[in-house]
Amino acid sequence: MFFLRRHTLPGFPLTFGITLLWVGLLVILPLLALIVRPWQDGTAAILQTLHDTRVFAAFRVSFGCALFAALLDLPLGILLAWTLVRLRPPGYKIINACIDLPFAIPTAVTGITLATLYGPNGWMGKLLVHAGLQVAFTPTGIVIALMFVGLPFLVRTIEPVLQNFPSEVEEAAFLLGATPFQKFYRVILPAILPATLSGFGLAFARCIGEYGSVIFIAGNQPFRSEIVPLLIVMRLQEFDYSGATTIAVMLLLTALICLGGVSFLRLRVSRGLVMEDVK
Repeated sequence: MFFLRRHTLPGFPLTFGITLLWVGLLVILPLLALIVRPWQDGTAAILQTLHDTRVFAAFRVSFGCALFAALLDLPLGILLAWTLVRLRPPGYKIINACIDLPFAIPTAVTGITLATLYGPNGWMGKLLVHAGLQVAFTPTGIVIALMFVGLPFLVRTIEPVLQNFPSEVEEAAFLLGATPFQKFYRVILPAILPATLSGFGLAFARCIGEYGSVIFIAGNQPFRSEIVPLLIVMRLQEFDYSGATTIAVMLLLTALICLGGVSFLRLRVSRGLVMEDVK
């Protein structure tokens, strides 16, 4: 009956069917294959992977560094988006293009560049080593790489909201005697909070599965700086397909739970703001 109804959009049944076909082939079918593959070798292989402490250590490193990097990107993303929209500093177009660099350059190039810069003999690495700090080949290096990768997601989700937000509202708050902190906390933040949470979720999701930009600067030490994507690649190189797909399913389910929580929080915040406007 759904396809028999007349629609305003010409060719809707055909386009809807093509959409479902592509989604099924590109998303649903690979996910089903990923979920089914670990069970082909029996439950013993799955249980062996689930009892591997190295796997859980890699999960702790991946999710901990991804969460920390996304949280650090929050104030930077808000500040950069506000600067690009409200201030338009000299070299605005260059700064705007540089923000999109993580989308354009290969992740391996990012990893090599960061490892060269923050390595013991790098420009920044030498200064940090003299100060008693080591960034490369530690979890700190992972966080820096993930911050570089995740920052554009926050800037690009907050920027359109600020562009549509009337600057007159900020000026009115200033004329009423609001301090800069009050203006941000009571005027700007409620408007950009749903978009900020969406950007945070996107950055967090990207950081969880990041591989190329991390392996060169992480050091890849088991139980210390080894990430889950690297562990999956290692299992594949050892022809342990059951172990690799089991870890991949665990990563997928955990990431979906985290993203679901962020989406639920964003919806609650959006509804709360709507209810306040109605009152």
